[in-house]
Amino acid sequence: MYAAGALALLAAATGCTSGGDSGAASAALVPASGSPASGSPATAAPWPSRPGSPSPTASPTGAPAAGDAAAWAKWHLTPLPPAPPAPADKPVKLARTGPVPVFSEVKTSDKVVFVTIDDGAEKDPKFVEMLTDLKVPVSMFLTRDIVKDDYGYFKRLQALGNHIHNHTVDHAQMSKVPPEKQKSEICDAQAALTQQYGTPPLLFRPPYGDGANTPALNTAVQQCGPRAVVLWRESMQIHDMQYQAADKKLRAGDIVLAHFRGPKDLKGETMTQMFGELLARIQEQGFAVARLEDYIEAPAA
Repeated sequence: MYAAGALALLAAATGCTSGGDSGAASAALVPASGSPASGSPATAAPWPSRPGSPSPTASPTGAPAAGDAAAWAKWHLTPLPPAPPAPADKPVKLARTGPVPVFSEVKTSDKVVFVTIDDGAEKDPKFVEMLTDLKVPVSMFLTRDIVKDDYGYFKRLQALGNHIHNHTVDHAQMSKVPPEKQKSEICDAQAALTQQYGTPPLLFRPPYGDGANTPALNTAVQQCGPRAVVLWRESMQIHDMQYQAADKKLRAGDIVLAHFRGPKDLKGETMTQMFGELLARIQEQGFAVARLEDYIEAPAA
């Protein structure tokens, strides 16, 4: 089970990555236009039209609303630049059928990055307060057996406009299990998360990024419902980020990985302290945090 094995790995320096992060490093980029590998154009509708999708907290321009200066000061942080309006022409276009794309960044000229948070081991109520104050959008990739003791915690985060995606049933290392197990890991999590949160997860992330580019995993994802595999370019540790780029800098459209973690795994630091460090690293480089789903054109129902 996850708690017995994978948690020890996740407490190590590379977070949810295993010994190698080749899956994330070699991820294929989604083209700026057109469809994924199926070769046929996708007929897609804007994300909010998906049944049960939460309504994002937004400014009149459509960009995520920025928390005010007093809210940022409460958390001892300098405000991030406001995110630009969501693009009308989404750079990531997903098809309803066929092979799913694998990506770790989004092609955009907007000076934004996207924050994703995995698994769900830590359920700190102060983190809900922090996101409520700061209005920073995140995308959550939840592991069923880690969140099932308190599905309600993530409903509070979902109510802020944050989307929930699939991260397997019990955090299995996908390349180490047979195809039928890969399918059950994804399909069973898909069913549970859909029932609990009211909308089928559109995106999937394999634990450790393992097996992301394999035909077996792609087939399992297609069969279970998600329409893309999402990896990452940077991963947040306790006080700093681990970069794939040699110059250790963020780039426009990068997807950043973090985890729901607490003092046990953060050497005494809290979830809010770790997240504050993440926002500080982003602010230092002059980036805004945008909502990943605002840059994705979901398939038509």
